[in-house]
Amino acid sequence: METITLGKTSLQVTPLGLGTWAWGDKFFWTYGKDYGLEQIKAAYDASIAAGITLFDTAEVYGLGESERILGKLIKSSPAGSLTIATKYMPLPCRVSAKAVKNAVSASLERLQLKKIDLYQIHQPVSFLMSQKTLIDAIADEVKQGKIAAVGVSNYSAEQMREAHAYFASRGIPLAVNQVQYSLMARKIETNGILSTAKELGVTILAYSPLAQGLLSGKYTITNPPTGARKLDSRFGADSLAKLSPLLKLLQQLATQYDRTPAQVALNWLIAQGNVIPIPGAKNGEQARQNAGALGWKLDPVDVAQLSRTSAVWKK
Repeated sequence: METITLGKTSLQVTPLGLGTWAWGDKFFWTYGKDYGLEQIKAAYDASIAAGITLFDTAEVYGLGESERILGKLIKSSPAGSLTIATKYMPLPCRVSAKAVKNAVSASLERLQLKKIDLYQIHQPVSFLMSQKTLIDAIADEVKQGKIAAVGVSNYSAEQMREAHAYFASRGIPLAVNQVQYSLMARKIETNGILSTAKELGVTILAYSPLAQGLLSGKYTITNPPTGARKLDSRFGADSLAKLSPLLKLLQQLATQYDRTPAQVALNWLIAQGNVIPIPGAKNGEQARQNAGALGWKLDPVDVAQLSRTSAVWKK
C-alpha cells in the first residue's frame, strides 16, 4: 500500500489514519451507551485488516481511557508495524519539565509501550510554562529514547514556525501539525498554515475530516446527531441548507466512482498532498467505510470541482 512519510522523519504511514477521540469518551461522545469495547475492538480489527497503520489518541481523550483501550488492543492483537500517536495537554497545573516527563511516562504506561512513535503538543497554550521550556522538555524525552518523532496540534502558522525552530535547535524535525481540515473547514488554506507546513516540510494530520459526520450525508433536520453534536450550529437548518450543493456533488461523484460520499470527501483530502485524514470509527463498519477512501484516486477535474463547490468554507 502507498505510504506517506511524516515530515522529515523516518516514519512512514498509510495516507489515512484512525482517530480515537471517541474511544472511552463519555462527555462529547456516548461511549458505554451507544457503543462499547466490543464495537471499538471491531473498529480496530477492521482498520488493521484494511492496512491502516496510523492510530492517533491523546491523554485527555476519555481522561486517559482512549490510550488504555488502544494499549490493550495493541497487546491483544499484535499487528506488525503500527505508528501510535498521542498528545500532551499543557494544563495550567503543569509548570515544570518534570510534569512533561511524568506525562510521557503515564502515556507510555497506559499504551503499554516503551516508545511513543509520535508525541504532539495538543494546544498552543502557555500558562506557567513557556513553549521553549515545554519543547525542551519534550526534546529531552526524545533524547532519552521515549519518543521517536514530535508534532504539534492546533498551531497557527506563526506558532508552528516557532515550534519548528525550537525543535530544530535541538536537532529534531517537527513532523506534523494536527489541525481541523475538511471540505467544510478549509481555513488552513488561507490563513498560512498549509503553505507554512509545505515550506517547513511538516505533514498535516486532518482531524474531523468528515465534519463530525456532516459530509457523510447521513444527518438531516429530521435525523440530527446524538450527544453534544446536536448543539453544534453546523447541524442547524441554515447550515444544512448551505451544505446541500456540496452534498449533492459528493453523492454524484460517489455514484460515479462506486464509493460513498464520505469516501469521496476523504479522498479529496488525500489528493491535497502531504495531508493525512484521521477520521474516527466507533465500530467495524465505520472503520471499513473509512478505509474505502484508499486504493483509488479522484480525477484532478473532480478534485477541482469539489474545491470550487466548497470554497465558501475557506473563509
